[in-house]
Amino acid sequence: MKVSSFYPVICTEAELVAVTRDFYVQHFGFTVTFDSGWYVSLRLDGDPGYELAVLDASHSTIPAAGRRTVSGLLLNFEVDDVDAVHHDLVEVAGLEPALTLRSEDFGQRHFIVTDPAGVLIDVITEIEPSTDFAANFTGA
Repeated sequence: MKVSSFYPVICTEAELVAVTRDFYVQHFGFTVTFDSGWYVSLRLDGDPGYELAVLDASHSTIPAAGRRTVSGLLLNFEVDDVDAVHHDLVEVAGLEPALTLRSEDFGQRHFIVTDPAGVLIDVITEIEPSTDFAANFTGA
């Protein structure tokens, strides 16, 4: 199988589709490439390889057994300067961190915010891991 595209689709309540769309446009630099009201396709500015979609979880395009909102999803956004992004999102834009900015022994400096649909967004800059964790990296 040759995959031509792969991206997450966030299933949310109908009234949160536009709010969630606007969140990613305003805070993460996505551009709307399609918007039918119940389905929105987003692409990260400057890189067509990064896409995201938002979908009304009750829409008939989803099989009845799967019509539920997202739960337990964590999106990772790796950035060059997590401290600068933290400043922009938390201190300037006023987003409430679900996890405060911190450096982890496993090789990340990061913080987590939550989107309107309840998705956790982990904003990360890789750092040198501690000696204990360095051995876990395979180099692949």
